[in-house]
Amino acid sequence: MTTDLPELLPARMLNEYVYCPRLFYFEWVDQRWVDSHDTEQGHFTHRAVDKRTGSLPEPESGDPAKRVTSLRIESHALGLVAVLDRVEDGGDGTVVPVDTKKGKPAANGLPWSADVVQLYAQAALLRDAGYEVDRGVLYYAEVHKRVVIPIGNTEVAAAVEIADEAREVASRENAPLPLVGSKRCPRCSLLGLCMPDETNALLRRDESPPRRIVPRDPDSRPLYVTTHGAAVGLKGGRIRVVQKGSKPAEILLIDVSQLCVFGNVQVSSQVLAELWARGIPVLWFSYNGWLRGWAQGEMSKYVQLRTAQACLDDATALGISRSIISGKIKNARTLLRRNSRTDAEQSVQALAGMADSATGAASPAELLGIEGAAARVYFENFSGLLRGALDQIASEFDTNGRKRRPAPDPVNALLGYVYSLLVKDLVAVCIGVGLDPYLGVYHRPRYGRPALALDLMEEFRPLLADSAVVGMLNNGEVTSGDFERRSGGCWLTLQGRRKVIRAYERRLDVQVTHPVFKYKVSYRRVLDVQARILAGVILGELPTYTPMVTR
Repeated sequence: MTTDLPELLPARMLNEYVYCPRLFYFEWVDQRWVDSHDTEQGHFTHRAVDKRTGSLPEPESGDPAKRVTSLRIESHALGLVAVLDRVEDGGDGTVVPVDTKKGKPAANGLPWSADVVQLYAQAALLRDAGYEVDRGVLYYAEVHKRVVIPIGNTEVAAAVEIADEAREVASRENAPLPLVGSKRCPRCSLLGLCMPDETNALLRRDESPPRRIVPRDPDSRPLYVTTHGAAVGLKGGRIRVVQKGSKPAEILLIDVSQLCVFGNVQVSSQVLAELWARGIPVLWFSYNGWLRGWAQGEMSKYVQLRTAQACLDDATALGISRSIISGKIKNARTLLRRNSRTDAEQSVQALAGMADSATGAASPAELLGIEGAAARVYFENFSGLLRGALDQIASEFDTNGRKRRPAPDPVNALLGYVYSLLVKDLVAVCIGVGLDPYLGVYHRPRYGRPALALDLMEEFRPLLADSAVVGMLNNGEVTSGDFERRSGGCWLTLQGRRKVIRAYERRLDVQVTHPVFKYKVSYRRVLDVQARILAGVILGELPTYTPMVTR
């Protein structure tokens, strides 16, 4: 139960509570916030009233109130606090709170109920401070319309009652469940965090298929700096990469979702500070592609999720692990069934049985054994996915089997490199969701190992990494000339690594129909969806983890 919330409830949170109790809980209790076009436009609309001007006379003075903007007022008796956009002189001994809204009233011309309740709370605070208030104004900037709202004792009492209801909701262990089929959801800035239709579908609260209202994929993408000795700096809202002998490259900050640096690359403190302020992680790799670490700005304020993750019981962890590994094996089976150029029917059937066995594993050790057996069957048939012209590469992989550090052949080198890229993406997803990447449910926590990212990665190995490797080899995008043999291993050249990164990023952008929710979404977005489903199970909001499985 939440016991350390602030004593004073912001009046604007009553607006969120009336609009959607789940939104209120996310923002006030969990401290989760995501800007959208609407919220950015709201900030712009408020710029004229966000600067503090004027002051109210003492209530008993009888002096007329001058125009006041950005007035902070609080009451411990009411348990409320607010920053009033504007307070005007009513001309009859009263003061009038004016609240500015970005949009417009409802289609019938009436103000939105959530806006009205927020105005009631502002009036309650002014009355508690000794001022006479009998009306307020909602100013809708989009249509330049002022709507006068009468306010009496009944309205003030209603605001106080709603505030009490909101505090009771805030004291609960978990957030309220999402609205069902609500028209309010598509424009909500926290839509991607809430996933209302997806959550309701998994809970069977709504039999209709989920609407395609997930936020579109962001325009930003990871920025990779792979040249040894490059320097990354900041110049006028752009990241600037300087490489010896080459023209500096620049990219807008708004187009960057991650900064990924390979080998000895210098990153300025200005770049780090700006990226962290924007919630963008920086990830460091060895020259050959092993993820060595990452840095982020302020940790997620979603403490409740991290606490639940740390306290997750063994039974729940095993249930999640079963689903993950079963999903991984099913996806491996699908890749073989669809793409094998040899007779793999017996192996496909064996993998189907192992996927079923994984769902009934009685212990982590048993599940680990099933996963290992499935991996052997899968990789014994992996070379059969490659076209005939690659017989030499396929034969070398058959001889070596799946090995790493160092990779003995091109296929192993590609798999290891792409797996590292996938891990870093899931580390970034965990950070964004508020999960601890190090604290796994299947992979045991170990010093320096991002266990939870590895957990989430399992079902995506065949879907994203393995399929990308098969595609880039079969298409001739990567050839034997993109590898070099040294130090007892096989390594990608600089040009080869760049080709692999491009192919992997293309794979992430592929649109796929989600097998549960039935809408089309990119794999890049699916990574985030699955992490949020996992978070829902950890919090106890969802009963089981449903993996991403293709047919």
